[in-house]
Amino acid sequence: MQYLQRNIDSELVEWKNAVAHKPLLLRGARQVGKSSAVRELGKQFDSFFEINFENKDFASAKKIFERHSNSHAICDELGSIFTMPIVAGRTLLFLDEIQSCPEAIQALRYFYEQMPELHVIAAGSLLEFAIRKIPTFAVGRVRSMYMYPFSFEEFLRATGKKSLLEKLQRASPENPLSDEIHTKLREIFLRFIVLGGMPEVVSKHESGGSLLDCQYVLDELIDTLFSDFAKYKQRVPATRLEEVFSAIIAQTGQKFTYSQAITSANQVQIKESIDLLKMAGLVYDVTHSSANGFPLAAETNSRYRKLMLLDTGIFQRILRLDLASLMLDEKIEQINKGALAEMFVGIELVKSQNNRLPAELYYWQREKTGSAAEVDYVIQCGQDIVPVEVKAGTKGSMQSMFLFLEEKERPYGIRCSLENFNQFQNIKIFPLYAAGGIQRTFSEKVIQ
Repeated sequence: MQYLQRNIDSELVEWKNAVAHKPLLLRGARQVGKSSAVRELGKQFDSFFEINFENKDFASAKKIFERHSNSHAICDELGSIFTMPIVAGRTLLFLDEIQSCPEAIQALRYFYEQMPELHVIAAGSLLEFAIRKIPTFAVGRVRSMYMYPFSFEEFLRATGKKSLLEKLQRASPENPLSDEIHTKLREIFLRFIVLGGMPEVVSKHESGGSLLDCQYVLDELIDTLFSDFAKYKQRVPATRLEEVFSAIIAQTGQKFTYSQAITSANQVQIKESIDLLKMAGLVYDVTHSSANGFPLAAETNSRYRKLMLLDTGIFQRILRLDLASLMLDEKIEQINKGALAEMFVGIELVKSQNNRLPAELYYWQREKTGSAAEVDYVIQCGQDIVPVEVKAGTKGSMQSMFLFLEEKERPYGIRCSLENFNQFQNIKIFPLYAAGGIQRTFSEKVIQ
């Protein structure tokens, strides 16, 4: 299968070429492309040694990590048993599904301390669960990178639309796209929101698979997702996780309410299930922030939060949304009351953040009794706190936006919609498909 280029590729190369490189921990949900990205990087080394701790063929490798705390001894035995010499500076050692070998997670610090010249990358689909169980995890001795499904910009590159991507990245509210380019990007966006960004789906689409073929791939991914629930934690029944997962889908785009989740579990049990789904990378938090200053996390209220899935393709497939309405009529505002559009923007904002840190999303709601107002997202753009409103169509009231700008004395707000780039008054308009470039656009202006 042909490898499709990802944004993280350049960062992996940068890590490879750095004089001082810590062992790298690649984190993210199952099947977002972690292993494929590492294997692609492996082509730049003289040798590539991959150990999959869930594969029985590597049972002896697991025992080596259990026996030794010396990285030189580990490499020596691995090289001897698998006839693959491990040479610092020339070999990339890839420890996949490392959550199945806690001793290997512990060993990452030994590689940092004893063999800093060796390039080591670890990854795993349920990695966060294993890390939590290790009280002495190598903080400061291991570098993390978080990986997500394809973003819309990555999708454009992967499907051979680099010219459109370049035009999109040069556009801004002050420099709109031509009507023809905007129409084409909107058409591709509507297809992407149906497909989602899971690599296997994108690959099927790029290799000529029909929309129906891609839906079948989504079905297989969803089956795997639900099968994994049994692995998350023994004291949380898989059925409860499925119920909470379904409740999150049903409440996408609105404040999550425990009482509307499942009647067979109390709030503590539901919260525990949510935490597990978040650790698995399947669900993202959008937490209320008063948004009075930096950091936005300083004034959050965890009692008020929204929850959403990691991928629009999985979301629409579980709900069995009317794809014809999306693909033909472009009536995204009628699909699930616009929650799909809001979810897409949130996911794109996650993917555009610094991947060395866990992603964070915030929204704002007025806390005065009897005066309801809510802004879908608040983000940091340069030195400004910016409200972002998502409109699934091309129209819609923005009373909450203007109220936020007035109360917080902020210079401008952003509206994401099906419109082309534009601006009026103190509102900057970004097309929905350009949501992933919002923060980059303003960062570039600050640099200039």
